[in-house]
Amino acid sequence: MADAILGISAFYHDSAAVLLADGKIIAAAQEERFTRKKHDPGYPGNAVAYVLAESGLGVGDLKAVAFYDKPILKFERLLETYHGFAPRGLRSFLMAIPVWIKEKLLMRKLLKDELAKLGPGSPPLLFPEHHLSHAASAFYPSPFPEAAILTIDGVGEWSTSTIGWGQGKDISILRELHFPHSVGLLYSAFTYYTGFKVNSGEYKLMGLAPYGNPDSERVKKWVQIILDELVDLREDGSILLNMGYFNYATGLTMCREDRWTELFGVPPRQKETFITQEYMDMALAIQQVTEEIVLRLAATTKKLTGADYLAMAGGVALNCVANGKLLRQGLFKDIWIQPAAGDAGGALGAALAAWYIWENQERVANPGGDRMQGAYLGPEFGPVEILRVARRFQAPYGHYPDFSELTKDVAALLAQGQVVGWFQGRMEYGPRALGNRSILGDARDPEMQKRLNLKIKYREGFRPFAPSVLMEDMEKYFALDRPSPYMLLVAPVQEARQNSLPPGYDDLPLFERLYHLRSDIPAITHVDYSARIQSVHRDTNPRYWELIEEFKRQTGYGVIVNTSFNVRGEPIVCTPVDAYQCFMRTEMDYLVMGDYLFDKKSQPPWREEGDWRQTYELD
Repeated sequence: MADAILGISAFYHDSAAVLLADGKIIAAAQEERFTRKKHDPGYPGNAVAYVLAESGLGVGDLKAVAFYDKPILKFERLLETYHGFAPRGLRSFLMAIPVWIKEKLLMRKLLKDELAKLGPGSPPLLFPEHHLSHAASAFYPSPFPEAAILTIDGVGEWSTSTIGWGQGKDISILRELHFPHSVGLLYSAFTYYTGFKVNSGEYKLMGLAPYGNPDSERVKKWVQIILDELVDLREDGSILLNMGYFNYATGLTMCREDRWTELFGVPPRQKETFITQEYMDMALAIQQVTEEIVLRLAATTKKLTGADYLAMAGGVALNCVANGKLLRQGLFKDIWIQPAAGDAGGALGAALAAWYIWENQERVANPGGDRMQGAYLGPEFGPVEILRVARRFQAPYGHYPDFSELTKDVAALLAQGQVVGWFQGRMEYGPRALGNRSILGDARDPEMQKRLNLKIKYREGFRPFAPSVLMEDMEKYFALDRPSPYMLLVAPVQEARQNSLPPGYDDLPLFERLYHLRSDIPAITHVDYSARIQSVHRDTNPRYWELIEEFKRQTGYGVIVNTSFNVRGEPIVCTPVDAYQCFMRTEMDYLVMGDYLFDKKSQPPWREEGDWRQTYELD
């Protein structure tokens, strides 16, 4: 029997579980996908049950269970922080400490009790440090035999950023930045102040930044204010935050709002209110500062290690704009970023640390590619489950015994401007839909971004969409010379595809800028001519690749719009029931699940010729 290790992350946000067998990832999933609670922080009981079932193992078969951080060290940081800031923070202290004493300090017992519900067995419990879990999730699955490692997030136990070195099976942490000085918490403070939700709205802030006017005096002034008053940025990328302006260490908010209002001259934006130019400029200012911090940290990482390659993880590693600029800077020959870079990926890192460090197993890198299997590591559903949904909802559908005929019809629908839900194979692990739980559209359609945001996703109209592009055609569309399979790199759309901007463009209202026709693939071209790219590879996702290849045959374009299969405020869909209900609640036109095509109309527009399909109408 294979040596199996269960990895768990929980009790902050994005709880998840991972199962390794002989060091190979068998299954991985976030708890939110099962409970339908976005960023679910609770014990990942459903995810644990899933990964065990996927592997065919029980609790008694596990060699070890690894939790992604050390609760005792985190509790020590909590106590020292409250002591250091006293008498401030009494209310927060009285709220937090009882929970810690009752639950989190008894983590070992809690984990054992939860695992006992799934069957007999008492595997050893391991507790690697938070940033070691991040570092392990970045280095061990990467294609590099040896690499520098950079982890940046909010906070673990004490560390908020680390620089490390990975070689073979060994990881060494060389430098650490400690709480309360945190790049991730700095960015989250601006997320909070601009009216978005902390720990989930950071990507909205990143998407808003290009609407800031880079030539405005306000942006330049605010960048300087941030560097003069909020952040002491050192040459090596380390930072000291002026805690007189921040409230997260002991308070119930991220920042001292009155002091920020005095500093910037604008009040905090109220949630769901109209976004004025001031907040767009603020988003750009903090994005520029964050990029400078990341670039300096990377330069220090290069200086300390001399490495040719860099592996990254932690929530800030999801800032794909900064990642793209780091790549273009050319400090490293290549960069690999863990697709589940946030806390969900801590479950994977904890399990991998247990395998290579605790078990002392040898590691052989795979220079031809990473070990993440495209991040397609979640549940898969077959025809039985799909037909069960059709019967439950009395849904008309068409069945395609020949998948190539399905791709012909779906590509034609996309080319006609239809929006298609695409549900295939194993669910993605991490925050991005990568072609198995996706909503698809035509990147050439100038109305597609508006339609997807307002009528499908029900979210803010400024939000950009990502392209899925055939790897073979990458450089035809984007200034990027390497794969980006996990949608973690931003690069410019090729200049030859760009349209010129009108005079005074940066001074136009938000939506006039947004809906300006910027390129021949406008639905995925952001206001600064950039795109967050997913390269699609035939060997990792043949079905998705075949669909885009067929779309190319019909239209000449090997690129489509890909957004996650969910609506605002909900997790990505997991099951066929989730997919069908989301399909029916939105203005999506068609839904593909496996080899089955669903339509909201009484009869789908099947092609007339041929007898290659079977069509069913359920009473």
